[in-house]
Amino acid sequence: MLSVSRKSSRYAKNPPPTSPSPFSLLAAHLHRLLVQAPKARTRESVFHSALGLRRMAVVAALCGAVSLALAPGAAADSIRGNQQWVLDMMNVSAAWQQTEGAGVTVAVIDSGVNPQVSDLTGSVITGPDLSGVSTRPSNPNWGMHGTWMASLIAGHGHDSGASGVIGIAPLSKILSIRVIPDRTDPNYGAYTREQETTIQQSLAHGIDYAVRHGAKVISMSIGYSAPSGAVREALLNASAHGVVVIASAGNSGGPSDAGGDGMAPDSFPADYAGVISVGAVNSSGAVAGFSSDNLSVQLAAPGVSVPAQGRDGQYWWVSGTSPACALVAGVAALIKSKYPGLAPALVVSALVTTTTGRPAKGYDNEEGFGIVDAAAALAKAGQLVGDQPAGTSIPLALRFGGGPPAVPAAPVRPRGPGQLILFALLALASLVLIGAAGTRLAVLRQSPR
Repeated sequence: MLSVSRKSSRYAKNPPPTSPSPFSLLAAHLHRLLVQAPKARTRESVFHSALGLRRMAVVAALCGAVSLALAPGAAADSIRGNQQWVLDMMNVSAAWQQTEGAGVTVAVIDSGVNPQVSDLTGSVITGPDLSGVSTRPSNPNWGMHGTWMASLIAGHGHDSGASGVIGIAPLSKILSIRVIPDRTDPNYGAYTREQETTIQQSLAHGIDYAVRHGAKVISMSIGYSAPSGAVREALLNASAHGVVVIASAGNSGGPSDAGGDGMAPDSFPADYAGVISVGAVNSSGAVAGFSSDNLSVQLAAPGVSVPAQGRDGQYWWVSGTSPACALVAGVAALIKSKYPGLAPALVVSALVTTTTGRPAKGYDNEEGFGIVDAAAALAKAGQLVGDQPAGTSIPLALRFGGGPPAVPAAPVRPRGPGQLILFALLALASLVLIGAAGTRLAVLRQSPR
């Protein structure tokens, strides 16, 4: 989901605790609603939902300091220090002993990525803008959210890598595909008035583009309220091509969001089959109050005050299931870098069977199977490579119609001239025997009894 964010100066330390004003609470709430709302929703429906005061209180408890600007002047490496809890919780340093994501392209289907920020220089491939709006990349409100997410996946820091944000897969590449503008985009109003079918088709085109251009992981920190046949078909095609797909579970956690079954509403693409849905936890490993709790959730990752670099080159503390999704996408990139032929279903297995902080019953609808452990998942993936059936690398079209049969016919050797002569002699002998038998029968019939 497009996350609530807390801005810092370029080089900043963690903010001191503060009590947000009622105005900042409302601003934070409306920001989340407008940014994460499906495109088909109108501004009127968003403001009607702002009347859910209990929901706003839940959000404010975690994201109320979103507008707090932090004091400048701290050393750049303080950002890395602030980020360390994220790397430690996910056991990333141990995974880096095997791979840092080289050779893998991660498609970030989001609001766009600024390729010129210091921690992403040289790591971004700019794909199409499918958002349907005409905002230029030079606009300061273009690609804010997408750049945050990309830095969490493939950030490599700067000053020889010692400063700034480092992503989970710092040697991977980002393929930026823009399908949604940020709320502060000057054309966001026009975007909210687009037809649902147009919006969903844009997402489907984005997924197809990612597959055609070699992405092995797709990260989607976005959410829609309804499913789409076009998107589902695009996701099936992605899976058939060995692409791992991750999405944010949504920021609809809290009592007032619960439906009749006591769970948060479904969010797509997180709720599609085959997509890894990710919830958010804080630095203590507790589930974030805003994180959607429903049966789509499979995994959890840090999602509260996670340091990220914005399109403006400054550093932000971002909160939501958005950063959690991006962090898990980084782990998937590590796995695909080390084991490029591992099927998506086995990547999922490696992730969900090696978690830490696993719920008491093994699974719950808030954090799924637990918090991702990058090193353990990588080790499990290595074990699964040997267990992978040989046929899993064959495209679905070849195994289920549209291509040659899965089991070839038994070979038949061509008949040479020697075999033909032999067959002719056998045929001649058969005719002679038949003739002799016929003659003998005729003689017997003529003989007197």
